Amino acid sequence: MAITAQMVKELREKTGVGMMACKEALQATNGDMEKAIEYLRKKGLAAAEKKSGRTTKEGVIEAYIHSNKKIGVMIEVGCETDFVAKNEEFQTFVRNLAMQIASANPKWIDRDSVPTEVIEKEKNIYRDQLKDSKKPENIIDKIVEGKLNKFFEENCLLEQEYIKDDSKKVNEYISDMILKLGENIQVKRFVRYEIG
Repeated sequence: MAITAQMVKELREKTGVGMMACKEALQATNGDMEKAIEYLRKKGLAAAEKKSGRTTKEGVIEAYIHSNKKIGVMIEVGCETDFVAKNEEFQTFVRNLAMQIASANPKWIDRDSVPTEVIEKEKNIYRDQLKDSKKPENIIDKIVEGKLNKFFEENCLLEQEYIKDDSKKVNEYISDMILKLGENIQVKRFVRYEIG
């Protein structure tokens, strides 16, 4: 199938990705728009993984105060260059992450940030809940693992559903931005305040 400039333009408007990457995605998926979007997202995850080792010495600190003045967030998000840090799209992205934290109240950035003692405590609670279930040990292990994954999804920022698009997780939203801006992006730290 011939890939037209209009198709490339449409895909670019939907994804915000560069024209050459859009053309490549459409060629790889025979002009199927939905598959091309999926192709770009997968490529974005691969690109994000490649870039994840690069240092993020630049970035911004964003402060967000919710409209009720009862919740406030400060977040530091790193990128590679001052050029991207000053980019309006990057700053909007950081603000969206701050709003995510205000709304979804994560406790940690990712699984690696969760203290070992917290994980062990959660595992013990889940095991205690199942001790009278008469289920085999291997089944209990799988249930505990499932509950622990749910715990991470609720309490780790990168694993939460993104509040503005529940079809993706926050880490996918970050990967999309890495693909769009062409730089490694990292959430360095955040703090959330709430009255009460």
